[in-house]
Amino acid sequence: MIGQTLSHFKITAKLGEGGMGAVYRAEDTKLGRDVAIKVLPERVAQDPERLARFEREAKVLASLNHPHIAAIYQVEQDGETHFLVMELVEGEDLKERLARGSLEVEEALSVGFQVAEALEAAHDKGIVHRDLKPANVKVTPDGQVKVLDFGLAKALDHAAGPEGGSGLGQANLSMSPTLTAEMTQAGVILGTAAYMSPEQARGKPVDKRADVWAFGVLLWEMLTAQMMFDGETVTDVIASVVTKDPDPESLPAAIPPEVERLLSRCLRKDPSRRLPDIGAARVVLQDALTGTTPEARASAIAADGVAEGELGRRRRGRWIWATAALVAAGVAAGAFLSRLTGEPSQPQTVRFAVAAPEEWTLSWGADWPVPSPSGDRVVYRASRTQPGGGTESTLWIRSLGSLTSLPVGGTEGASFGGPITWSPDGGSVLFRTGEDARILDLTNGTVRTIAKLAEGVWSGASWNDSGTLIFNSGGQD
Repeated sequence: MIGQTLSHFKITAKLGEGGMGAVYRAEDTKLGRDVAIKVLPERVAQDPERLARFEREAKVLASLNHPHIAAIYQVEQDGETHFLVMELVEGEDLKERLARGSLEVEEALSVGFQVAEALEAAHDKGIVHRDLKPANVKVTPDGQVKVLDFGLAKALDHAAGPEGGSGLGQANLSMSPTLTAEMTQAGVILGTAAYMSPEQARGKPVDKRADVWAFGVLLWEMLTAQMMFDGETVTDVIASVVTKDPDPESLPAAIPPEVERLLSRCLRKDPSRRLPDIGAARVVLQDALTGTTPEARASAIAADGVAEGELGRRRRGRWIWATAALVAAGVAAGAFLSRLTGEPSQPQTVRFAVAAPEEWTLSWGADWPVPSPSGDRVVYRASRTQPGGGTESTLWIRSLGSLTSLPVGGTEGASFGGPITWSPDGGSVLFRTGEDARILDLTNGTVRTIAKLAEGVWSGASWNDSGTLIFNSGGQD
């Protein structure tokens, strides 16, 4: 097709071909820009029902507008040829990059963070990728990540009904958008099946948790340059997906422990136990990228133009030295390290300054930073005056290895009148908003109201071993 013109798009080069169609570089002669064109397979173009489904899905996909998602511009037809016009993304894809070896940890986390942002934006619109893999992630020469082919697996799958099935079940196996007759070459079919979630490989309906699984496999491969699931045949690959557990020993030693925990949660075979929302992965990676080493801390201090001992005097109005609270954090951290190493550890005092974010303030005592049971994070309430008057407040959370606090969505309006309390496993936080007692679930970012208190105030609260919350209100238990 090189040199051919489809509508007003002049084909200049072939970029690749797969089960979802051949992709070409083309010049848009009307707008004077280069674009990517994906010519639909005959099995779609010659099936009126499938073509109508595809065009409906493509309109939904065109609504995605995000810096890390390759845009779909339009659906076109020239004679019997149906094609998509898409954003042309320069650079190499991750499949090409990983052929040279694993990414450095920081680079892998940065790419993973941008992919998570793209997935989160799509999931917010109800769009699941369904075919996330290295070949569908491009890194531009300036380091910008673009995720390709969003939702096209569903758009091209004639078997995908309202439940969003993957089309891998029984007789539909050979017609699946990811396992098609056109993709029988080794390396094409295996390279796609290797990123399927277990439920997708079994032909069950899939939702955004299938993308969470594929994201975990992708991040793992970036860190190790090893395919997590492989085999000589499709059956071998799918059997590996369904039965094999990842080996944490293959991960680089420099990986932050919170990222290793994230991978474990993304790669749970039971989707009901898997990380339910990719936004939680984005937060973990963002936190890991904000500077966790002594070198990063020293660099930040130097950039501020003042010695560490001067920081407290320079920003005295915005800093709280929470020594008593952080002694407790030191004890918890010591116990945590003891569990990791198997060796007894003496409690250690940890002292450092917790700064309110720019333009936010902390009140002495009322906004005291509260350490998590494991001692690896603190949570606190901060407030600020709004330009038009009034005060807004929210909870902030900070990893002890990081220089940056992050706001917690859904906790806007967090107020005085009840101490912030962690659950024993560190997965939830109790706080007050007005008269409501609320729980923030840090595993998925949801907030729910559990009680309304007559006084809207409690002076203490705790979880017992069975997970029941006990607190007193108005001076009575």
